[in-house]
Amino acid sequence: MTVPRVVSLAPSATASVSALGAADTFVGVTSHCDPSADAGASHGEEFPITVGGWLTPDLDRVADLEPDVVLTSDGLQADLADECRERGFDVRHREPSTLDEAVETFAARGADVGDPAAGQCLADEARERLDRVAEAVADRPRPTVYCEEWSDPPMAAGNWVPDAVRAAGGHYPFVEPGERSREVELSTVEAAGPDHLVVHVCGHGDRVDPATVAERDWRVDAPVHVIDDSLLNQPSPALVDGVERLAALFHPEAFSTPTQ
Repeated sequence: MTVPRVVSLAPSATASVSALGAADTFVGVTSHCDPSADAGASHGEEFPITVGGWLTPDLDRVADLEPDVVLTSDGLQADLADECRERGFDVRHREPSTLDEAVETFAARGADVGDPAAGQCLADEARERLDRVAEAVADRPRPTVYCEEWSDPPMAAGNWVPDAVRAAGGHYPFVEPGERSREVELSTVEAAGPDHLVVHVCGHGDRVDPATVAERDWRVDAPVHVIDDSLLNQPSPALVDGVERLAALFHPEAFSTPTQ
């Protein structure tokens, strides 16, 4: 079987294809992508080539790579996807906005790179892991959770994050599932009385000082959890890792290992 030449312009697509075990299909990725160690292996040691940022790729450079398929994601890349189509690229654009849609995208990415069976397996595995979390947190009290995707100004996380919090056994009253992240008044967070503050600032990984949130001039007394933003901001298999991480924070007694 001929290995397709894939250019990924979306970090979530790169992570999903890598999780499929198909990173060797990459001939190009963006500087924001983190492909697995065997990326580009089927096409030679010089691949994958970095083609620019995820919103500012060099499409002439993409064309030079002669891709069979170009992967994009998110509404912020919708115009870029159209521009790629105008250049004649075979574009596979995925735009999940909920947790269920993100999992469905895992299967779609398999089809995008010519391995639908692997994609379906990845999606099925994700659902099994989510089912195990759901079983572990069932019937437990649901703490109120505030998730902050950006801190200047403070923005409550949307898209699939509300689903992720609820899947982890929490209550999230700030944004409905599928809606975009939005700026939030500190008084709104105070009024909700959160039991946990989860900080996952976009593009910062886990390099955020929790004091920047904990020491705000607000009447909120709750632990601050800084987690890697890729665990919540990216609709890739890392999102399932994020749900498991949240569940362990909200319900540690449900995931503790019994002592012998």
